[in-house]
Amino acid sequence: MDLSIDLHLPATTDAVVAAVTDEDFIRFTAERTGSRLVQVDVTAGADGSATSAVRRTIASDQIPPHVRSFVGTELEIRQAEAWAAAPEAGQGERHATVAVEITGAPVMMTGTVRLTPADDGASVMTYAGEVRSSVPLFGAAVEKAAADAIERALQEQAVHLATWLGRDGAV
Repeated sequence: MDLSIDLHLPATTDAVVAAVTDEDFIRFTAERTGSRLVQVDVTAGADGSATSAVRRTIASDQIPPHVRSFVGTELEIRQAEAWAAAPEAGQGERHATVAVEITGAPVMMTGTVRLTPADDGASVMTYAGEVRSSVPLFGAAVEKAAADAIERALQEQAVHLATWLGRDGAV
């Protein structure tokens, strides 16, 4: 199942990448979403590139009841993002690859992130990818539920990102 979502963020592309690859922001978001962080690894390059790998758990009550019987009471989510180097001119378009694995479901989303500057100093972050499940017979239902959950999580992350950037005066 294809997934595409645009998130409008009140900050420059460089400020957004700096935030989403900041371990403190990742913890801030986890606290507000009710997830438990298991592991966070962030590596920043001198050229503005960055990678983040996050393992967290969430209660499965956040997915539809008809799918819960496949996954148990808790889901582990593993998310990795690899952001390419910053443009030489600064504040330009940024790109990343993303992979999200929901263990126990089993579901995987792979795709790209495109972060483009907007005229007003804000940014638009576009996640585009494919959600796949290996559950026999019910794979399509699991994929739809997972895609909906990923979309909601990304929208929620955008709200927390706006709060985070606003409190630091980076908007």
